[in-house]
Amino acid sequence: MVTKQKESIKRSPGKPKGPKETKASPSPKKRGWEEEGFITVGIGASAGGLEAFEQFFTHMPANSGIAFVLVSHLDPKHVSIMPELIQRYTTMRVTTIEDGTTIQPNTVYIIPPNKDTAVLNGTLHLMTRKATIGQRLPIDYFFQSLADDQKERGVGIILSGTGMDGTQGIRAIKAEMGMVMAQDPKTAKYDGMPNSAIDTSLVDYILPSEKMPDQLIAYMNRVSPKMAKRVVPHIEEGKHPDALAKIFLLLRTHTGHDFSLYKHNTIIRRIERRMNVHSIDNLSMYVRYLEENPLEIKNLFKELLIGVTNFFRDPEAFAVLKKEMLQLLNDKPNDYAVRVWDPGCSNGEEAYSIAIIIWECMEELNKHFQVQIFGTDIDTDAIDTARSGIYPSTIASDVGLDRLAKFFVPADGTYQVKREIRETAIFALQSVIKDPPFTKLDLICCRNLLIYLNSELQKKLLPLFHYSLKPGGLLFLGPSETTGGFLDLFSDADKKAKVFKRKESASATAAFIDFPVVPAIGKEIEVHALKSQQSGIAQLAPKTLLEYCAPPSVIINEKGDILYIHGRTGKYLEPAPGEARWNIFYMARGGLSLELPTIIRKAITTKKDVTHEGVQVKGNGVFHFVDVTVKPVNEPESMQGSLVVIFEEVITRAEKERATKKRSSAKKTDQKVEGLERELRYTKESFHTTVEELETSNEELKSTTEELQSTNEELQSTNEELEISKEELQSLNEELVTVNAELMDKIDDLTKANDDLHNLFENTTIGMLFLDNKLRIKRFTSPAAKVINLLPGDIGRPLTHIVSNLSYKRLIEDSQDVLKTLVYTEKEVQTTDGHWYLMRIVPYRTTSNVIAGLVLLFVDIQEQKEIAEELKKVQAEKLKVEAAHESWKSAEDIVNTVREPLIVLDKDLHVISANRSFYQTFRVKKEETKGQLIYELGNRQWDIPQLRELLGTIIEESNVFDDFAVEHDFPEIGHRKMLLNARRIYHEGIGMELILLALSDVTEKETGEVPSTQRQ
Repeated sequence: MVTKQKESIKRSPGKPKGPKETKASPSPKKRGWEEEGFITVGIGASAGGLEAFEQFFTHMPANSGIAFVLVSHLDPKHVSIMPELIQRYTTMRVTTIEDGTTIQPNTVYIIPPNKDTAVLNGTLHLMTRKATIGQRLPIDYFFQSLADDQKERGVGIILSGTGMDGTQGIRAIKAEMGMVMAQDPKTAKYDGMPNSAIDTSLVDYILPSEKMPDQLIAYMNRVSPKMAKRVVPHIEEGKHPDALAKIFLLLRTHTGHDFSLYKHNTIIRRIERRMNVHSIDNLSMYVRYLEENPLEIKNLFKELLIGVTNFFRDPEAFAVLKKEMLQLLNDKPNDYAVRVWDPGCSNGEEAYSIAIIIWECMEELNKHFQVQIFGTDIDTDAIDTARSGIYPSTIASDVGLDRLAKFFVPADGTYQVKREIRETAIFALQSVIKDPPFTKLDLICCRNLLIYLNSELQKKLLPLFHYSLKPGGLLFLGPSETTGGFLDLFSDADKKAKVFKRKESASATAAFIDFPVVPAIGKEIEVHALKSQQSGIAQLAPKTLLEYCAPPSVIINEKGDILYIHGRTGKYLEPAPGEARWNIFYMARGGLSLELPTIIRKAITTKKDVTHEGVQVKGNGVFHFVDVTVKPVNEPESMQGSLVVIFEEVITRAEKERATKKRSSAKKTDQKVEGLERELRYTKESFHTTVEELETSNEELKSTTEELQSTNEELQSTNEELEISKEELQSLNEELVTVNAELMDKIDDLTKANDDLHNLFENTTIGMLFLDNKLRIKRFTSPAAKVINLLPGDIGRPLTHIVSNLSYKRLIEDSQDVLKTLVYTEKEVQTTDGHWYLMRIVPYRTTSNVIAGLVLLFVDIQEQKEIAEELKKVQAEKLKVEAAHESWKSAEDIVNTVREPLIVLDKDLHVISANRSFYQTFRVKKEETKGQLIYELGNRQWDIPQLRELLGTIIEESNVFDDFAVEHDFPEIGHRKMLLNARRIYHEGIGMELILLALSDVTEKETGEVPSTQRQ
């Protein structure tokens, strides 16, 4: 069932195009996974998978509402960088799976190396990888778990890879109504895994990896209950009888099999899934699609036949079956014919499991049985697989290592059931509904078939099974199946394991007489089916016999089992001693038993009427001559394959022969008897000689056969070892290819990082020196060569051999101390030419936190040193000024007590301080005066030429002047005559020069005018 798309899928309006065009959706609320409604996608890949992952996630929107679990073949000893690589191609959260991780949408989960992962109730669990023979199959392991847990919300995708991993897993996903995709082999780097998946005919979509996201979202929009944009097609049972009947008719016409008596809810679910795949919402439209596309009928047929079987499914139940088989076979003689029927055998795993159990029973009982296991199914592909007995290496976990080595042979990455086991199983196409059953069985294994059939059909099958079993025979059903109301037919051998034992009951015969049932489809077919059910062999046989003849006759099948007896056949047939056998070959009387097998075999081969005349039959001491005719039955259809054996006694011929014998003389009779006796003795002697020669030849052939078997076993053992080695190498090769892809990406990253480091080393002004644990030079930058005399040829030399330009002599000791203590050190060092550097010695740590040497850094701090010196000088000057200011603060109280105006200047003639009398006399404010140049005080009223000359003189020539008279018109106080006295003083401890200027107003002395400050 394949929908192969070559054209690009159109995007729905408004749908995001890729991770770069969308914003990640907000984290979902922490609710149960069952309420979220999102689907979980398992993606399996091996060699070449990294490229496929890149193409897939580049086109996958980040807010799709889907969870992804990536399972790849990884080297168990290699640390994978897969999460970092995948994170480049998507804005979704990418994380490595941890034990107990709850699956959330819009997240990518990646399996870690050397682990298997499984999902239970939406939570991922890491499992310790089991030791297996040959390839490890983590994809199958996860897919099977995904199918069991997520049911129809599980999706499996197979990308590039070699081998068959994932093939069994997609069977499990399809059985639970999930969806499966596979990468188009033409676009896959390695097409082994995609081709293996496609060969199962279970893949829904075959697409290039970059086109899968669009189809995946389209599928999700149909099946996800929380995010569906369109209504999922739903077929209510009983609402579409005509459409369903047409589907059943189309299936029966094209396949020969009728599904009308299967459980309708199961059929409807499968039909709904096919409608989902083709985006069909209406059942009538799907019927039309089936009529126009015969290939879809085949795909629907395959969909209805999907069944998951594996070796020893439910091991506990098979252990109980083995125990019951041991009890059943314990009393059986050597060479007893053990007959087993496995209806619905699928791929044959179940039939071979039973064969292995019987083989083990023979070993434990130390007996040899003739084992005949009949596996039947209506799936041609499944029967072909069963006949070949070839299975993927995934069976190792189901069979177990001991049984795998004992009963299987490795072959090209697969396992084949050994010839001895294969020869015990016969597989054939057969419908358990319409075809005759196998009989005289010791065991019927019908597991997980009845659950798909309605109750009416189950009521027909269980009596059929009872009829087919020998007394005490076993019926082995599936875990959800039971014998129902047929308590008179079967007893519980083990109720939990669903193993039942046949009970003797006469009520089963009547039920079986009406079988097989031809099921009904539509109103017209219902009438025909009802008539067919009422006309069993008991009703059909007399009519059939009357059409052929009236003499005594019997109807048999091809095996000679008697189905019906007509007339008096006692002259020709009688029950054989011992166990009752209703078989014509055992019941034929003397004479007839020699001729009858040849006649019947010829009739079966030629399919024509065969007659032998004058067959001598001995009955009750009297010989009868009879003409025996065997005719194949062609009509009615329900009796096709059976044969009619007609006995017509030849009375006239027998009477003539008896009369002739009476007229013969006694002498002739004696001579004839004597001749017959001689002929008989000669025949016995010849026969005895022939037997002896045959025994001798047999002994020689047996010896030769044993030698050939011994040689064959040795060759087979060698072949097994080679096959195992081949599988291990193939598995290793896949892991190496994956690792190589990761390493190639890592090399690209390292190349880019190396380019960045090269440019950093070439353009940095920081000296860097890298040393190993023995202080040997690994690499350095150009600035480092100025600090330590380094040349390119010094790489690999110990640092102790290099002459340093540093005045600092403890470089080696400090380096050794850092290696010991792992505590970095930082110091300012100076070269011999006076250049300053900040030296830092730190441990060199690898990404795995291992100390692998030292890193010496030399940062040029010469400019910072010079600036620091300047700052030191400025700070010293500032401290002096502040100290002077503080000193004058303490003297300010003394200055304020002087009645004459007094002002203190620095050497630049800025006012440091003034007394109260100065502020009052010249009517200025303190904040307007302090710190100002004396010539700029007030309205430049002190900008007097004589004062400038005087102050310039005192600064440059002398330290003092006295009573220097100055007259000036002051804006606030008018014309005044002032006597100025100045002193240049030196402040001890601070080293600061000051000028003390005292002013005396002498205007009133000369004019008699009272100063303005004293007028009040």
